[in-house]
Amino acid sequence: MTTFAAATASLRQGTSRHRLFHPGTMLALGLSAAVSVGAWTAFNQPVAAPDYTGRIGGFAFSPYHRGETPEANNLANQYPTAAEVNHDLALAASKSDRIRVYTVAGPMADIPRQAAAYNLKVTLGARIYSNLADDEAETQRLIATTNANPNVERVLVGNEVLLRADITTDQLIHYINEVKAGVHVPVSTAEPYHVWLKHPELAASVDYITVHLLPYWEKVPEKEALADAMMKLHQVEAAYPGKHVVIGEIGWPSSGVQLGGAVASRANQADFLRTFFNLAQNEKLDYFVMEAFDQPWKTSFEGRAAGYWGMFDLDRHAKWALTGPVMETPNWLTWALAATAGAAIAAGALLRRRPDIRLPGKFLVAGLTQGFASVFALVLLAMAGKYLSPFAATIWGALAAGQALLLFLLMADSFELAETVFGVEKKRHPLIVPAAPGTPMPKVSIHLPICNEPPHMVKLTLDALARLDYADFEVLVIDNNTTDPALWEPVADHCSRLGPKFRFFHLGKWPGFKAGALNFAMRETAPDAEIIASLDSDYIVTPDWLRCMVPQFANPRVAIVQSPQDYRDNDNSFFKRLMFWEYAGFFQLGMVTRNERNAIIQHGTMSLIRRSAMESSGNWAEWTITEDAELGLRLFREGWEAVYSPHSFGRGVMPDDFAAFRKQRFRWAYGAMQILRGHASALFNPFNRELTLGQRWHFITGWLPWIGDALGLAFLVMGLAWSIGLIVAPKLYEFPIVLFMLPSIGLFFFKIAQILALYKAKVACGFNDRLAAAVGGLALSHTIGKAVWKGLFIRSAPFLVTPKMEGAPALIKGLVMAREELILLALTWAAMIGVGVAHHLATWEATLWCVVLLTQSLPYLAAVTVALVAAFPAHAASTRQASARAGALLAAGD
Repeated sequence: MTTFAAATASLRQGTSRHRLFHPGTMLALGLSAAVSVGAWTAFNQPVAAPDYTGRIGGFAFSPYHRGETPEANNLANQYPTAAEVNHDLALAASKSDRIRVYTVAGPMADIPRQAAAYNLKVTLGARIYSNLADDEAETQRLIATTNANPNVERVLVGNEVLLRADITTDQLIHYINEVKAGVHVPVSTAEPYHVWLKHPELAASVDYITVHLLPYWEKVPEKEALADAMMKLHQVEAAYPGKHVVIGEIGWPSSGVQLGGAVASRANQADFLRTFFNLAQNEKLDYFVMEAFDQPWKTSFEGRAAGYWGMFDLDRHAKWALTGPVMETPNWLTWALAATAGAAIAAGALLRRRPDIRLPGKFLVAGLTQGFASVFALVLLAMAGKYLSPFAATIWGALAAGQALLLFLLMADSFELAETVFGVEKKRHPLIVPAAPGTPMPKVSIHLPICNEPPHMVKLTLDALARLDYADFEVLVIDNNTTDPALWEPVADHCSRLGPKFRFFHLGKWPGFKAGALNFAMRETAPDAEIIASLDSDYIVTPDWLRCMVPQFANPRVAIVQSPQDYRDNDNSFFKRLMFWEYAGFFQLGMVTRNERNAIIQHGTMSLIRRSAMESSGNWAEWTITEDAELGLRLFREGWEAVYSPHSFGRGVMPDDFAAFRKQRFRWAYGAMQILRGHASALFNPFNRELTLGQRWHFITGWLPWIGDALGLAFLVMGLAWSIGLIVAPKLYEFPIVLFMLPSIGLFFFKIAQILALYKAKVACGFNDRLAAAVGGLALSHTIGKAVWKGLFIRSAPFLVTPKMEGAPALIKGLVMAREELILLALTWAAMIGVGVAHHLATWEATLWCVVLLTQSLPYLAAVTVALVAAFPAHAASTRQASARAGALLAAGD
């Protein structure tokens, strides 16, 4: 860092040490933190549930711990160890006197012997599937184990085998009879209530009936669930009088997707079971609660809720006590305080940089940051409460990282909104005053690269330069890679007519594209030229451009003096008007804010550069397609300063159609990713001090929305794939948790609101133009997303093919121009309709997922709409008006 830059940074650091303690800042931080903690508290109130003080009738007992599953094949850790089983039996014995075991495979056959040490009676089961040899072996083990353990009080042959249609009723009755002949305890099988009602022959074959009553799976709301379960129990009892009925499974999950009106939650689980325990005690019901311990291995084939039916979690911690209120999230306060403190620190760090922001802006930043931090904390809290396999943890971790990036982007956007709308001080607002007549001014070399440009357009640009009110300048026109002499020869002739200040170079086939041509111009520049001006071939400059902007170089630290891109054909059509205001947002808002921290994006037109700085830095980079922005960042790394004035000194023409508009933005986004890769150390390495913190902030957060578009494209593809699963296999595919859906929706609508608010405050256009600008930017999301992914992983710039549609009707032309967006729009809407029909919008998850798909489709709808608008020809009168405006701009210089 140079001495000047170091002194400036030291001064800024010294003057900012007390900014955090600005009374308004502390008020905003304190009140927003209080509101955050209050909101956490309000949503985490304890829930009342009936107390129960008796013993539990029995537990469905599956003692599998982490990494253990009966679904594994020939794995050493398939079954729990004897020590794990003993630990679980001790826990079960502390609450109940009976357990139900589902299989006698492997070491599970030893559970009755181990249970005897805890005085537990066992209802022993055999796992029956469709493999006849395995089923026969399992029934023989069941007989042997039952006869060897006197604490086995009854047995169950199979569990829901008819519900799954694994074997026929006759086959099941055969196994039941076989076991009955081999044991001296009652024999049954376990099925849901409707299977028993459908198969009286099965009921006749058993000594007692074992019925499963799980109203959650039948989408019954928790408050109605117990009454529904008892009604079905009584139906079975009435159908088979004289048969003893055992409730083999009854319970409620503590986590899982909402099924109809059935909400899986810890509080609902406690309320359901504690109410049932009291009822069962009063009516002396014979039952086993589903279940003792969470068993996440079941989620792979039964869905997320299947892993969360235990009264104890997977780590054997009780989810709730049998008495007293129930907390849905027992450790919520720790997360709340961490999120609130983190948000206050982040918001304080931002506001410390701009103490001049008025109080409403401080509250905006502090409040939104608290909200974003709380949402992210809830995402992490939801992850902490789930049992994730390594693969699932990787997926959730990637999603959480994406959410963190989106929330950081929201925080950056809220700060930009606050400092733009509510900021008071402008520390780097340049005073643009034309140089007084007779003032000595440095020579300027104006470089005008052209390639296959219409000669009449370039002539207008050259005529405007000839009218410059500036004594010492030259114009170098560099034509490269133009093969048609009819395009470049008229320009060469025109330069000759304009005099010796205008020099023309035809390079033919030349490497390096625009940067290569500009580097050639640097070698041909007059030796006494001190300032380099870069100008696009379509710009008509005002005569006072150089006389007003060159004086800024009186500051020896200034290397770049930048004027905005502006356009003269904004009334040519509605499409042009839309583009005009979409561009204006960056040059009237973003660049002004970036200038406050010496972090503007240099663009390759209306740009003045100190020659010595440029040459010492290596001139234009030919490895990136955005050589202008790269040069600006490189000069910032070397400690130079830039000056930006939003005053317009030149106007060009905008793209003629949506394809050209899209191609231009693709180039900008692709080049930005090239720059991110090429300057990664300066931007991301905390030990690299070449850039100031403010410069890093603007370059990173300025390109983050484009990275957000890339993530949006990835999320859309994943969302479409997941929607297919939700439609085709709804029992295997569940909706993502709500907290993963909310940030993407929130980001979209916040961005729209932010654009409208910023434009209203700082851009002189009406509401319709503000809305059109937002739609125009939205229409480019897909293109930007593709450019980002390609820019991050492809070294050379891809060639974009534009369909040739000159003779096609406007409607067809517009649809073809946006064909990719049209296809994705149709797929997204089809997925949304399919999910809505398949799930009847019966839950919040289904409705919210459809809202997510609708939100994701809006950029594609915007793209198709803008393409159609651009395809319809402009009125002839508007075209004449645009041509007349070019002539008027030139006449103004005479």
